[in-house]
Amino acid sequence: MSLKTSLTLALAGLMMTSAAALAQPTEIKIGVAFEPPALDPTAGAAEAIDVVVYQNVFEGLVRIDKDGAVQPGLAESWTVSDDGLNYSFKLHDGVTFHDGSAFDAEDVKFTFDRILAEDSVNAQKALYAPIASVEVVDPLTVDITLSRPDGLFLFNIGRGDAVIVAPESADNNATDPIGTGPFAFVQWDRGSRVILEQYGPYWGDKPALTRASFVFIGDTGAMTNALLAGDIDGTNNFAAEALPVFEGNPQFKVLVGLTEGETILATNNRKAPFDNLLVRQAMAHALDREEIIEGATYGYGAPIGTHFAPQNPDYLDLTGTYPHDVEKAKALLAEAGYPDGFSATLKLPPVAYARLSGQIIASQFAEVGIKLELVNAEFAQWLEDVFANKDFDLTIISHVEPFDIGIYANPDYYFGYDNPEFQALNETLTATTDAAERTKLVQQMQTIIAEDAVNGYLFELAQTGVWNAKLEGMWPNSPVEGVVLRDIHWTE
Repeated sequence: MSLKTSLTLALAGLMMTSAAALAQPTEIKIGVAFEPPALDPTAGAAEAIDVVVYQNVFEGLVRIDKDGAVQPGLAESWTVSDDGLNYSFKLHDGVTFHDGSAFDAEDVKFTFDRILAEDSVNAQKALYAPIASVEVVDPLTVDITLSRPDGLFLFNIGRGDAVIVAPESADNNATDPIGTGPFAFVQWDRGSRVILEQYGPYWGDKPALTRASFVFIGDTGAMTNALLAGDIDGTNNFAAEALPVFEGNPQFKVLVGLTEGETILATNNRKAPFDNLLVRQAMAHALDREEIIEGATYGYGAPIGTHFAPQNPDYLDLTGTYPHDVEKAKALLAEAGYPDGFSATLKLPPVAYARLSGQIIASQFAEVGIKLELVNAEFAQWLEDVFANKDFDLTIISHVEPFDIGIYANPDYYFGYDNPEFQALNETLTATTDAAERTKLVQQMQTIIAEDAVNGYLFELAQTGVWNAKLEGMWPNSPVEGVVLRDIHWTE
């Protein structure tokens, strides 16, 4: 071999090595706090399921984007009848499931028939109750007929609960999920991680990432160490108290946004003295939201005055309805027949924002004469006592379902609010599809529950992500549950 040839080969090797060193990585490791109990979002309520698979492994007829808007998904387009009862969806051609089987209208019909079946275990089955029939017109056209207009129908079929599954694989999706999304399931190392890889024949735009691992790390200290050591590349929702470790560090970026989690001092409206509006108004005046937000969320989160997400364009700022006023609270208690206050219990689930908020609220209520006994409960006990048996005075919880103001129309719901005017407005809202009219109605509903002080409205739970500074495309807000990978990519 000549000297010239040797030098040429050496230079070529050096160039290849340099190119490889400069090539952008295409894999990502994401730390998540909870391991999902299963991987089928149509058969489980846990948010941890959607965090891993929503819009990654599974897709719906439509999808929800980072701003909470409805976008085309497996359906490339749709038309709606004038009466708002019939939706005709035109499906993308050439779509396959990850096992290679073809996607068509029969899969759509199977999916919704399964959701509505008598033995369905879908956590949000009630959302799809307006569906009267699903008809296959041809392999790429499906018609869905509703029994009544539903202004949230398109949004609801874009949720993880309504992703499209195939009859051949649906029964195994809990452990071996097979969808149509840009990433296919590879393996689940129980207690450790779930691995996804880019699906080569994906019908849509190819994501920049080729591989994603969701690593389960439940401890804040362990998550911090994993981030600092580079064992993971980011996490979608990090503990607020540990964020100062990463703020100002050029190796990381902190993304602060909001979830759909309205955090409330839930009140048993069916039980004395909370069935008295004056008492509820007094409690509302006793609350100092800013102190609660600072102490329970380290300043993250947004104050709310009603049960509605402040990032929603239809949100009405009602935080001034009952401003913090200790003397006003005392006067209202006296007017209600409790000049010396009263005693009550505050049952708290095992989440930091609830336990910390509980301590602060107990101190604030003590100023007006309300003595709270804090009762800590594990989630199973909390669900049984509070949610199922309604055996509670007060509790603190975040309601994370999008657009769930309709729960106030159910007098059997755990906080027991029974207002026929609100119920009638909710019925009208459900049947209304005109955007301007829906805004008017939902703002009326927000105002009613704020003025009735049904619950103590505290703050919208924040989403605080910590990511490698070279990553882009993560969602700052969380309009639906999930860590959507399609737009995430590495930069130089």
